Amino acid sequence: MITWEVILNSLGEVGITVIYILLGTIVLEVVLYLVLMKLLKYKYALPFMLVAPAVVGLVALVVYPLIWEFRLSLTNMSLKTFKDPSFIWFKNYVRVFTEPVLKQKMFFPLLGQTVLWTFVNVFFHVAGGLGLALLLNRPMKGKGIYRTLLILPWAVPQVIAVLAWRGEFNFEYGYFNILLKTVGLQPVQWLSSPIPNFIAMCMTNIWLGIPFMMVILLGGLQSISGEYYEAADMDGATNWQKFNSITLPLLKPVMTPAILLGTFWTFNNFNVPFFINQNELESSDILVTGLFRAAFQYSRYGFSAAFAFIIFGLLLIYAIFYLKYTGSLKGVYES
Repeated sequence: MITWEVILNSLGEVGITVIYILLGTIVLEVVLYLVLMKLLKYKYALPFMLVAPAVVGLVALVVYPLIWEFRLSLTNMSLKTFKDPSFIWFKNYVRVFTEPVLKQKMFFPLLGQTVLWTFVNVFFHVAGGLGLALLLNRPMKGKGIYRTLLILPWAVPQVIAVLAWRGEFNFEYGYFNILLKTVGLQPVQWLSSPIPNFIAMCMTNIWLGIPFMMVILLGGLQSISGEYYEAADMDGATNWQKFNSITLPLLKPVMTPAILLGTFWTFNNFNVPFFINQNELESSDILVTGLFRAAFQYSRYGFSAAFAFIIFGLLLIYAIFYLKYTGSLKGVYES
């Protein structure tokens, strides 16, 4: 039971941490001031002083953990060897591809499930978001109310929304099976059958992801000047021609990073596959849930660290090829 004493102790620990961070920042700024301004009289001392706390924070919170995890990936650390792990170098990276990453599922079938999951969700996110954005970009009454209602799925905390959806997939009392019974169809084992469970995951994540894409694309549509469409109307262009020749090309600078972010978020989405797949069906797992199970259920810490770096490498390669293919950074390079 949580008591006021526990809460106060926790707040006290947080407060001490904040004080240490503030004192460290002050000491860092004083040292930089004395060295760069007083001693070296460097004219760009102020920008360095302003950026220094952020650099130190990134090193402490991002760079150091990555280095530590890479070192961990070269060991055989697990619950059995927790106190005395030994270096096995790159054997964990080989094991990721040659041994089951779950109890039975190998890496490449799990990668295939992840790619299918990502493609289906991002496709419907973009299609649904673009469709709603086009509808909201027209003159209409109550536009603000519609925008507010449509953004709610994204505003609700994801875990709460996912658990609510999982209740709707209940075999006996869930809304979807009640609806199927109403129209004379048999109820579906959404949470215990492989294919229905995967469909349930996609339905939940599509509902959660469309509002974000809608907001991004709506902003892009509103930035397109109406003069282009007026000129197209004078030339007798159809709606499809205007959409294909004006809307899509001018949306590309907005759509490209949105799709890239959506792909990363969906590829690494943990909450939806983990909570909807409450029976731990390996046919519904994706790479990040497999990584979680390897680390915290099977206690294969060195193996899971190597697994994490492989996932990072896949996403990095995808980002490079996607940006090169779409040419979204071409203007930056030319400038």
